[in-house]
Amino acid sequence: MSTADSPLRAPPELTGPAPRVLVIQAPYYANVVGGMVDGALAVLAGLGAEAEVIDVAGAFELPAALAMAIRAGGHDGYLVFGCVVKGETDHYDHICREACRGVMDVSITTGAAIGFGLLTVHSLQQAIARSSPDRHNKGVEAANAMIGQVALARKFTQVAE
Repeated sequence: MSTADSPLRAPPELTGPAPRVLVIQAPYYANVVGGMVDGALAVLAGLGAEAEVIDVAGAFELPAALAMAIRAGGHDGYLVFGCVVKGETDHYDHICREACRGVMDVSITTGAAIGFGLLTVHSLQQAIARSSPDRHNKGVEAANAMIGQVALARKFTQVAE
């Protein structure tokens, strides 16, 4: 499915206190990543969420930073943002695969509410299209996904009590 074909979804409903969210960004492509972060922060502001933004060096560092943050605790959800644009070498393939796999491993291992916003694109134009302040902003999508996971975690916690 392309970005242009993606359905417009309303943010999930979230009961309980406003969430505390950690946003981890790899701002190598600052305008692109900043656009996604801005979209996510707008969603979070609509919930009254408390958000903290931290930087890491690059996409490869996202999974380790995420794991460290989850171990430290104190947040209801986590958002990871970055962008890798294909170049002339196979570096792109290795970084994309390992960063994505790393975040998935952390997700499966911890069960934390994570929104994934790592763009893996073939051109800067594709990245800009996915980070602009319109309905195709992947930061908004990642924030909505994370909120849905926070809501699900709260539901399961209530069932267990």
